[in-house]
Amino acid sequence: MSDVIKVRCEGGVLEVTLDRPKANAIDLATSREMGRVFQAFRDDESQRVAIVTGGGARFFSAGWDLKAAAGGDPVDSDYGVGGFGGLQELRDLNKPVIAAVNGMAVGGGFELALSADLIVASEAASFALPEITAGTLADAASIKLPKRMPYHVAMDLLLTGRWMDADEARRWGLVRDVVAADSLMAHAWALARRLADGPPLVFAAIKEVVRRAEAEDFQSVMNRIARRQLATVDGLYGSEDQLEGARAFAEKRAPVWKGR
Repeated sequence: MSDVIKVRCEGGVLEVTLDRPKANAIDLATSREMGRVFQAFRDDESQRVAIVTGGGARFFSAGWDLKAAAGGDPVDSDYGVGGFGGLQELRDLNKPVIAAVNGMAVGGGFELALSADLIVASEAASFALPEITAGTLADAASIKLPKRMPYHVAMDLLLTGRWMDADEARRWGLVRDVVAADSLMAHAWALARRLADGPPLVFAAIKEVVRRAEAEDFQSVMNRIARRQLATVDGLYGSEDQLEGARAFAEKRAPVWKGR
């Protein structure tokens, strides 16, 4: 990896740190590199959970690199596999992703956090969508944010561009936990290890069903599950892991997941 994207892998957990001082802004090259990292994570069976965080203490990410845009990076260019930041449009990512928000998550940086399944934040974290003040659209946030928190609160953030601190984000259910800054990564790793010990086939099925449910009505998705028309659900049913789960319950012991 480059000096901009730092990775650490241990015990099935991949940590990805965006480290572009001063604000961890994302230009085209960085977005494409992040896409390659998360694509490799998706396709590597040994890696079960990812954590994405920012380098330094002030910014998680300031989002799109406006200086790079002023220098010629087009806003509507090819951000690479996975879209902006490598996560928000990455197809078939059926593994848990945790955003460990260490500081300000602004614009596209906020959208990067929203691309994760779970968000944990330091007490210093804050969130904003200032695109409105620049006369442009926070596109991914306009789609995702009203599904993650009450509609009127999401619209307030989108329409005013105001800041929301970590405690408010937790009150609205956007953030799972708020911890001291010096405890953030240990907290994120403890959560990631807990997930890494879980059943990967079930996690994959959950993520595919949730994605389908965003686009289809309840009964259509239930019919797909019953007919085993979803690849992850079909893979789960009849798997060794599903049998292991039943046996472990009956034998009153911890299950040993194999991912098959």
